[in-house]
Amino acid sequence: MRFDPYDPSTQRDPYPVYRALRDEQPLYKDEERGFWALSRFEDVLWAAHEPGRFCSSGGVALEGQARSPFPNIITMDDPRHGALRKLVARGFTNKPVAAFEDRVRLLTTELIDSFAEDGSVDLVKALSGPLPMMVVGDLIGVAPENREQFRKWSDTIVHQDVDHPQTVDAGRAAAAAVVEHFAEIVRARRSRPKDDLVSALLEATVDGEHLTDEEILGFCFLLVVAGTETTTNLIGTGALALAAFPDERAEVLRQSDLLPSAVEEMLRWGSPVQGSARTTTEPIERHGATVPAGDKVLLLWGSANHDDRQFTDPECFQVRRAPERHVAFGHGVHFCLGAALARLETRVVFAELLTRIPDWHVDESAITWIHASTVRGPATLPIEFTPQA
Repeated sequence: MRFDPYDPSTQRDPYPVYRALRDEQPLYKDEERGFWALSRFEDVLWAAHEPGRFCSSGGVALEGQARSPFPNIITMDDPRHGALRKLVARGFTNKPVAAFEDRVRLLTTELIDSFAEDGSVDLVKALSGPLPMMVVGDLIGVAPENREQFRKWSDTIVHQDVDHPQTVDAGRAAAAAVVEHFAEIVRARRSRPKDDLVSALLEATVDGEHLTDEEILGFCFLLVVAGTETTTNLIGTGALALAAFPDERAEVLRQSDLLPSAVEEMLRWGSPVQGSARTTTEPIERHGATVPAGDKVLLLWGSANHDDRQFTDPECFQVRRAPERHVAFGHGVHFCLGAALARLETRVVFAELLTRIPDWHVDESAITWIHASTVRGPATLPIEFTPQA
């Protein structure tokens, strides 16, 4: 059996392949592309908690893809990773993130207002795509007129296929454009600080020293790419889940306090980030084989979240499941900093959608999926619903 993360059929529905990996090749080796993969929940969780043996500084994507030209915390190891993470994490815990709820709700209702009377819409284009970019734009200080361009750059960076070099070239050009634009923002905030994250990072110190421009640019780059595309995918797959399991949607409609649990199940069931790469720093023995030092290993979060060794009926979407141990945000020292923000945005979006257009259904034949090796979500998501004034 071959597992190819770039295969379009795998990207549309990876779960049958994941099941075969877990049952037959829990430590998978791909000779052609030169990587290994762990697919079982306990294996993935174990590796995530061994950062000394599975390092991130070798990159979290497969070889051949364009990356951020500057270091960022997702591709750092301790001790620098821990110091920078501690600095920026203060702004992404539940309490400061909760202060964004009114703003997120206002943006969400404005976006829904724009299509609620139409009876049909591409949900990605109209809601799940623009909302996260608006929120991150507010955080960083991206001017409203530039946010659509940033979303296009983010899409180009994420949607790379090493079998199609033109997509890698486009990703490299988009990454350079993002960094150039943020460099302009950094220069502007040095002379005239504002109430945004870039200004706060310029003022911050670690061990008495200010962050370098490269570290600030790397963090902004990460926030735009990882903080928008993943939430877009989560909202998209969440809308698919509620349409595919109407009894579960009815449960949330009857009992709105189930929505936080439903969001956790969306994360487990849809896993917007399907996998992240690590690089071994020493030989690793697992399942009767040895991974040499210096090799890439994919930690398949999406597969782990569908492991029937951990979850009962994992293919079923159940809003009362409350899967506390899912790994949709990773685990260990690199647990996603933006988890609270993604949860907030998704909860608010579905609270408003279920209030305004609760009967949406999906034309599955018209869905297109993004083409990327480690993230998954609909690129277009046409829905129909009863028009609402």
